[in-house]
Amino acid sequence: MGDASIVAGGFRYPDAERLGSLDASVSRMTGAAARREMQRFVKEIRRIDLRRWEELHTETLDLSPKFVPYIGHVVWGENYRRGAFMADLQREYALVGVDRRGELPDHLEPVLRYLDATDHPLPDLVDVLPGAVAAMMKDLKKEDRKNPYLYLLGAAQAVLRERVQNAVAARRASP
Repeated sequence: MGDASIVAGGFRYPDAERLGSLDASVSRMTGAAARREMQRFVKEIRRIDLRRWEELHTETLDLSPKFVPYIGHVVWGENYRRGAFMADLQREYALVGVDRRGELPDHLEPVLRYLDATDHPLPDLVDVLPGAVAAMMKDLKKEDRKNPYLYLLGAAQAVLRERVQNAVAARRASP
C-alpha cells in the first residue's frame, strides 16, 4: 500500500478498526511530509471516541460538508465537464482495478487510491488535482481552523506534490 492509499484510508467512514489500521500504516509511509501530517491526524483523532469521530467525519465530509471532497465539483461545479471527467476516471479505475467503494469517481478517496494503482494517471486529473485539494483545504480552514481533517488534506497535498511532479515529468519526457 502506497502513501496515497494510506491517506485515502483517512477519508473512509470511521469504524472500530480504522484508527488502528491508519496508525499502523502511517509508519510505513515513505514521504516525510505526508507521514508527518498523517501522524498529526491520527493524534487528533485518538483524542476523541469513535462516536465523535463518526460525527466529525459526517459533518466535515457528508451532510452539508465543510468542504466538498469531489475534485470535479470543486473545479467545474455541476457542469457537463464534471460528468465527462467522472466517466474518464471510471474507465481508468476499471483498467487498473480501483473499486470506488460506493463513492462517486471524483471523490478524493478513490482518486488517491487510483494514484497508487497507476504509473500514468489521467492527464486531466494531474492538471486539476493540486488546485482542487488546495481549494478544499482553504474551504475547510475557513469553516473550522481546528478540524483534524486539515491534517489529512495536508497529507494529501504532500502526496500529490510528489505524484504530480513525477507525472508531469513523465509526460514531458514521452514523445
